[in-house]
Amino acid sequence: MTTSPAKQPASRTIRESQHETSALMMPQDENVRGHVFGGALLAMLDKTAAVCAMRHARMPCVTASVDRMDFRLPIMIGELVVMKASVNWVGRTSMEIGVKVFAENILTGNRRHTNTCYTTFVAIDEAGGPVEVPRLVCETDEDQRRNTDGAERHRRRLEERDAERKRRNK
Repeated sequence: MTTSPAKQPASRTIRESQHETSALMMPQDENVRGHVFGGALLAMLDKTAAVCAMRHARMPCVTASVDRMDFRLPIMIGELVVMKASVNWVGRTSMEIGVKVFAENILTGNRRHTNTCYTTFVAIDEAGGPVEVPRLVCETDEDQRRNTDGAERHRRRLEERDAERKRRNK
């Protein structure tokens, strides 16, 4: 993927970069308990979040972190997994992407929110170095709330990273 020589906009709305994807869970996605294998969900989640990040940056983006992923409800083989991704917060070169995961029984239409995960992506240039991303425009109170929450999660991630560095350097 090459980057466009066109000048980046100074900002972009959350709505402009949102991404939704879905996949029917098949037998190859099954774990030993007969549910969907967590690794299959994580791979799908990473791709969904990556598309959202690249839509915002209009640059290649790489995964920097995936926050804790709790599998609160099992997803069954034969269900449709729907993932909805949105940019929550933007720094200079990084972005927090929130992904909501739903399982839908296609025959009944019943949809369950199974989990939410936060990922961090960094936009990169052709040489693989970090590059600035457009600022985030929050259009609604909900957008602003998610942005504030994302900024707080970013602060905590940095604290955890710094604490880990100090432990390793002892």
